[in-house]
Amino acid sequence: MTDTPKRTPLYDLHVELGGKMVDFAGWEMPVQYPMGIMGEHKQCREKAALFDVSHMGQVILRGEDIGAKLEKLCPQVFSTLPEGKARYGFFTNAQGGIMDDLIVSNAGEYFFVVVNAALRHQDIPHMAAHLDGVEVTEIFDRALVAVQGPSAEDVVGRLCPAARDLKFMETMLGQIDGVDCRISRLGYTGEDGYEISIPEGEAIRISRLFLAHEDCEPAGLGARDSLRLEAGLCLYGNDIDNATSPIEASLLWAIQKRRREEGGFPGAERILKEIAEGAPRKLVGIKPEGRAPARQHVEIQSLDGETIGEITSGGFGPTVGAPVAMGYVASAHAAPGDKVNLIIRGKAQPAEIVALPFVAQNYKR
Repeated sequence: MTDTPKRTPLYDLHVELGGKMVDFAGWEMPVQYPMGIMGEHKQCREKAALFDVSHMGQVILRGEDIGAKLEKLCPQVFSTLPEGKARYGFFTNAQGGIMDDLIVSNAGEYFFVVVNAALRHQDIPHMAAHLDGVEVTEIFDRALVAVQGPSAEDVVGRLCPAARDLKFMETMLGQIDGVDCRISRLGYTGEDGYEISIPEGEAIRISRLFLAHEDCEPAGLGARDSLRLEAGLCLYGNDIDNATSPIEASLLWAIQKRRREEGGFPGAERILKEIAEGAPRKLVGIKPEGRAPARQHVEIQSLDGETIGEITSGGFGPTVGAPVAMGYVASAHAAPGDKVNLIIRGKAQPAEIVALPFVAQNYKR
């Protein structure tokens, strides 16, 4: 017997709005609405889109020196993370691979952590086992919605004026129509926007208030994937996994200087060696020259026919107006401008290595 997919607090709203529901990481989620993936993608790039991300794991950490204790599990600096700030990070394993990526926020009295839906069963016991003296509590009574796009500040700010003052990777408690919500200025589309944690009983009502704005429409998993791909953002399980190091994944920017110098996190030996000497392969942007999109696992060859890597994410980039992809190639072939071939349905299709992102990120710094 298979487990029945779980439903988020917004399930009834998705159905009402015509969402096409699919099983995603054990949750019934909308892949698209009647507007369609292309329309929803354009909506987010030009105005604002509302995404349900309630399937993500929301975790509260309480105790002494939480930031310093998290540094034993992650190569990020958390001990000096100021109150009201959020930081992107990842758990590493003893082999220097990425166990999961996450967002850590210093909420003052506690730390607020958001982990990937499919890995909450791993991440929460991992934190509970290794964060001595820290109470690790997964919260199940709150929805998480993302309002993303250039109009997001107006959509959210109209209901919570203080949200307009947040900068990228800042977080606050704010009231939206009398409801206490955690509002964080971040997201997964490359656009400006917010992720908002809402008590589950108010989630549909608050989401309707966002959608009442003339610039805001609902968007599903399809547009979320094409938006994050154009923005050059990694998807766990596709572009990063247990075997991938942060250096291979071009995530050196997410390891602060002190941690690069001192180490002291799982897998530091491999990661620091790759920082010093370079990784044998690298995550790159790839633009196929034809119209055929290159999907995950498509083989990448050098022009002389040698296998040098594979695609990890790929599809059509609606803003780019052409196929786009990310994948790993041997470092000798990773320079922007290098020509490669993609083996699509047995045929070599020409492509070029390009710098990420495909679409400039539009965060409010």
